[in-house]
Amino acid sequence: MSEIYSVMDQIDFWHWWILAAVFLAIEVFAPTTLFLWTGISAAVVGIVAYFADGLSWQIQFLLFAILSVASVFAWRAIARSRQSAEDEPLLNRRGMQYVDRQFTLEQPIIHGEGSLRIDDTIWKIAGDDCASGERVRVTGLDGHVLQVEKA
Repeated sequence: MSEIYSVMDQIDFWHWWILAAVFLAIEVFAPTTLFLWTGISAAVVGIVAYFADGLSWQIQFLLFAILSVASVFAWRAIARSRQSAEDEPLLNRRGMQYVDRQFTLEQPIIHGEGSLRIDDTIWKIAGDDCASGERVRVTGLDGHVLQVEKA
C-alpha cells in the first residue's frame, strides 16, 4: 500500500495536463460534453498544481472531483436555461408558416383545387373557386395542401 502512496506522491502538473488532453481527445468522439468539462477540470487542476508547488495528491484529486462535478452541473443548468423550444416553432413545418397570410392567385381555383406560388415554391391549394388575381388567405394545412378562403 505504501508503494501506491509513493507513486501518487509523484503526481505533477503535467500528469493533469496529459489527462486533460486524453479527456478532450475522447470528447471529439463522444456524443456528449461530459468529457469536455472533466478535461477542463483536469487542466485547471494542472494549472493549480503548477503554481501551488507541493500540493498533496489528495487535495489534487479532491479539487478535480469537485471541479468536474460542479462544471458538469453548472453547464447543464446553463444549457437548460438557454434552451427554448419556441425559438423557431414552425421551422420544420413550412406550410404552417403561411397560415393567416394573404396571397394573390396567379391561376384560378377550379373545382376546389389550384396552385399558388409562394416565394420559390408552388403549393397545392384547396378552397372555394376563385378567379386568378383574387386575394386569398391561408386558413390551414391539410397534409401538404394549403387550405385557402377568399380574403
